[in-house]
Amino acid sequence: MSRKGPIPILRVGNVLLTTIHIDLQDTIAAAFQEDVLTEIEKTGAHGIVVDISGLDEVDTHVARILAETGAMARLMGTRAVLVGMRPEVAATLVRMGYAMGAIETALDVDDGLRLLGGRPKG
Repeated sequence: MSRKGPIPILRVGNVLLTTIHIDLQDTIAAAFQEDVLTEIEKTGAHGIVVDISGLDEVDTHVARILAETGAMARLMGTRAVLVGMRPEVAATLVRMGYAMGAIETALDVDDGLRLLGGRPKG
């Protein structure tokens, strides 16, 4: 199965790693979710790290997509970790009252991989 969207998903051991660096418009968001679920199914990954350090802002649409993707991954038995959140993005999510629910958070990719057991401390 080939990827449908422009957001790459890499495998690091038993964990998937993806960096969102473009706006998640409807078609891109749908392709991203489908690609993530397909990669989980194909690889049996036990975790996914979603790096949003490339996003300057997060609106309700992006917050919903991220939360839904985390919930979908969890239903498939995969832990989702959101990393690289800028302070202004965190503040916006809190002000919007958006609970990320099924998504855990970590400061950066290294911490996210460590949280999922994909990288030793060092």
